[in-house]
Amino acid sequence: MPQGVWQDLLNILSHPYIALLVFVALAFDFVNGFHDAANSIATVVSTRVLPPVVAVIWAAWWNFAAAWFFGLHVADTVAKWVHPAYVNPEVILAGLLGAILWDLITWRFGLPTSSSHALLGGFGGAAIAFAGKFHGVVHEDKLIQTLACIALVPLLGMLLGWVFITLTMWLCRKTTPVKVDQRFRVVQLFTNAAYSLGHGGNDAQKTMGIIAALLYSTIWSQQEKDFAAGRVEFPTWIVLICCLAIALGTMAGGWRIVKTMGMKITKLRPYGGAAAESAAAMAIALATRLGIPVSTTHTITGAIVGVGSVQRLSAVRWGVAGKVVWAWVLTIPMAALISATAFFAINFIHPAGTSAAKAVSQHAEPSTSWAEADATYEWPASPTLR
Repeated sequence: MPQGVWQDLLNILSHPYIALLVFVALAFDFVNGFHDAANSIATVVSTRVLPPVVAVIWAAWWNFAAAWFFGLHVADTVAKWVHPAYVNPEVILAGLLGAILWDLITWRFGLPTSSSHALLGGFGGAAIAFAGKFHGVVHEDKLIQTLACIALVPLLGMLLGWVFITLTMWLCRKTTPVKVDQRFRVVQLFTNAAYSLGHGGNDAQKTMGIIAALLYSTIWSQQEKDFAAGRVEFPTWIVLICCLAIALGTMAGGWRIVKTMGMKITKLRPYGGAAAESAAAMAIALATRLGIPVSTTHTITGAIVGVGSVQRLSAVRWGVAGKVVWAWVLTIPMAALISATAFFAINFIHPAGTSAAKAVSQHAEPSTSWAEADATYEWPASPTLR
C-alpha cells in the first residue's frame, strides 16, 4: 500500500471510477450532515445556548473525537450487511445514491429519518437487484436486529428522557426558573458533548468505513485481509475528510431538521435540552456497549418526546411525531427501492459487472457461508491511525 496522503490520493485519482465512488461517498457524508449531524446541535441551538456556527464546531469536534473511542463498529455493520459475493463498485454506488436521494427527500420535508437505515436499505436494495434474489443476500440476523431497534430505541430514549426531566424538575423545585436556565446553559454544553461523542461513534464512522471498504476491496485489495485483521493502519486522511464533509453539510442545510427536532415536536428550555441529550447519550452508550446498532436520530427524537410529555401529553405535537415515525418505517424499504432502480440504471449505462451479474442472476450460491463471510470481514475494534 502506498505511504503518505499524497501517494494515496494520487493512487485513487489514477482510477477515475474509484475516485468517483469516493466522491459520491463524501457527498453522502455531506447529505448526512444535512440530516443526521443536525441532531447533534438541535437541542443546544433551539434552547439558544449556542449559536448555530459555534454549535456546529462544538459538535464536529466531539464527532471527530469519537473515532478514538468507538472504533469501526458501524463500519463493521455496514460491511456485514450484504454478503461479500454480492458487493461490487456498482452496488456501492447505487446504495449511496439511494441513501442520498432518500435523505434529500426527507430533508426537504424536515423529517429526521436515519441516514444509517437509509444506507443499509440502499445497500440491501442494490445488492438484491444485483443478485436477482432475496434469500442469502442481506444478513437476516442483522436485518431483524435493525428492525427491532427501530421500535425499541425511541422507546428507551423516551423513557430515559422522562426519567431525567422528572428528576431534574424535582431537584430544582425550589430554584427560580431564571436560575435553573442559567445553570443548565452550562450543563447543556457537557450533555451536548456527550451526545455528540455518541453520535460520532455511531454515525460519523459510516462513510469512513464505506471508503475504506471500497479501497481495500479494489485498488488496495492485496491488503484487504491484513486490514480486516487490524494489521494495516487506518488512514487518518479518511477520518479527516469524512468529519469535514459532515460538518460542512450541517452548516449548509441542517436548520430544517433542527427546527423539527428542537421546536416543532415540543418546546425546549436548557434544562429540557440537557435532559434529552443525557438520555440519548446514555441510550446510545448502552447500545454500543451491548454491540447493538442504533439510530441516533431515533434516540434523540424519543428523548425529546419523553421530555415534552412530562409536562402534559398535549405539550408534544403528536401530529409531527407521527409523521416522523412514518418516515422511520418507510426509510429502509424506500431507500432499497430507490437504490435498486439506481443499480439497474447504472448497470445499463456502465455494465462493468455484467459477467458477475450473469452468474448471480442464475441464482448461483456464493462460495462462502455467512459464518465464513463474518470471519473474513471482522473489522478491527480499535484501529491505529496513520
